[in-house]
Amino acid sequence: TSRLPWVEMLRFVSSGTEAVMSALRIARAATERSRILKFEGCYHGHSDSLLVKAGSGLAGVAASSSAGVSPNVAGETLVAPLDDENAVRQIFAEHGKDIAAVILEPLPANYGLLIQRREFIEETVGIAREHGSLVIFDEVISGFRVALGGMAEVLGMRPDLVTYGKVIGGGFPVAGYGGRKDLMELVAPAGPVYQAGTLSANPVGMRAGLATLHKIESVKAYEKLEAKTARFCDELSADFKQRGLPFQIARAASIFWLHAQTEEPIRQIDQIPAHHAAAFAKIFHGALASGVYLAPSGYEVNFMSLAHSDELLERAHDAILSATGATRV
Repeated sequence: TSRLPWVEMLRFVSSGTEAVMSALRIARAATERSRILKFEGCYHGHSDSLLVKAGSGLAGVAASSSAGVSPNVAGETLVAPLDDENAVRQIFAEHGKDIAAVILEPLPANYGLLIQRREFIEETVGIAREHGSLVIFDEVISGFRVALGGMAEVLGMRPDLVTYGKVIGGGFPVAGYGGRKDLMELVAPAGPVYQAGTLSANPVGMRAGLATLHKIESVKAYEKLEAKTARFCDELSADFKQRGLPFQIARAASIFWLHAQTEEPIRQIDQIPAHHAAAFAKIFHGALASGVYLAPSGYEVNFMSLAHSDELLERAHDAILSATGATRV
């Protein structure tokens, strides 16, 4: 934790869902409040209280997005649109005294790559703290991926709690949550917040994760991945433009997302073109026929790896360009 100053203490679990669930439990215990504010288009695992979407037109009201989630549980979570400071202010004006925490992906990457304005994140953090609510960064995807310190490092921000997963385990089922010492000391056995798991901090996952993080630093992985991804995406984007193909690529560090063309950056899910899913399905199958397997959903992002050689990336470039050129929208 010495490398991540906002993580004064850390607990390991086996999945991002567990990490988020535990962080929310701490937030409720610390604030003695029950409600959580999340954002439409951000995914935080499959615990009941987070399987929600925006409900009626009332500010923040949520409805379950999965069968089997009771209305009472769904009602504990408020939902705001991304990239909308006014909506956040309105929700806090109405419910601020009941909101234990705001949880957000500082780089939303579960429903496309919805790169947020720094001003929006800063304002959201500021509003939460004005009302005594905790700030939780869900960095299960972005943590150790966009930088060693994830988006918290990139933005220069200190969340109260943060959740990690995926990269931290080096391919094994490892996740974690951490943050301020006073909050983490609420977790048993030091405090009254219960959390346990048979396979939490299992030795195989710990060694794999540690080896991965050591290698990331020793080979300067972030610089290499950034350059590799930028080159791949820039070349594809230039070819799309030259050929008049109505597609674009959104990119952050070594994460990228191919989507139907828009005039402005996509920051909210309702800004994704209605025909995007159908158009991407054709691209996916066209690329697959050429031996290139993209993420199969048009709302999933792609990740660059050090294992992707120049030869493989050239093949992927040609397959995607050919499939895109054959797609009519």
